[in-house]
Amino acid sequence: MSRIGKNPVPVPAGVDVTVSDDVVEVTGAKGTLTQALPEGITVRVEGDEVLVERVGDERQARALHGLIRSLLANMVTGVSQGFRKDLEIVGVGYRANAKNTTTLELQLGYSHPIEVVAPDGIEFEVPVPTQIAVVGIDKQVVGQVAAEIRGYRKPEPYKGKGVRYVGEHVRRKAGKAAK
Repeated sequence: MSRIGKNPVPVPAGVDVTVSDDVVEVTGAKGTLTQALPEGITVRVEGDEVLVERVGDERQARALHGLIRSLLANMVTGVSQGFRKDLEIVGVGYRANAKNTTTLELQLGYSHPIEVVAPDGIEFEVPVPTQIAVVGIDKQVVGQVAAEIRGYRKPEPYKGKGVRYVGEHVRRKAGKAAK
């Protein structure tokens, strides 16, 4: 039995979980998320908990048991609290500018500005020109958008310039040794 999959998912007040056919729909204050269930996995709602069970002991069902439970837990957290990834920009002249909540303009040392348009359900916050926050209800999409923004100028190991996650440690290398 999966150690993660056997744990129930607590459902806070204000969040509604419905299971129909092979689709789980989670609705909360911030929005609605859906997840298709693979063959061999069943989900049932008991009171204020969601239980994920597998029908047989097939290899695929065993492999997906804990995954589906984690995805459902992330859905419940997303529609009730939301997810946020914070990025910081390090470098002289490197900055971000929010045109609106879904469009971001980055100056990262290239000859042209980079314009980033958020997918549906994602918003950008720029409290200061060197900090970006990616906010949304879907954990996977928030992480993917943050990784794409970081990918425009990854932190380099000599001066540490680039876009990094807040709290990310960049290993620095020594420069050229003088003779």
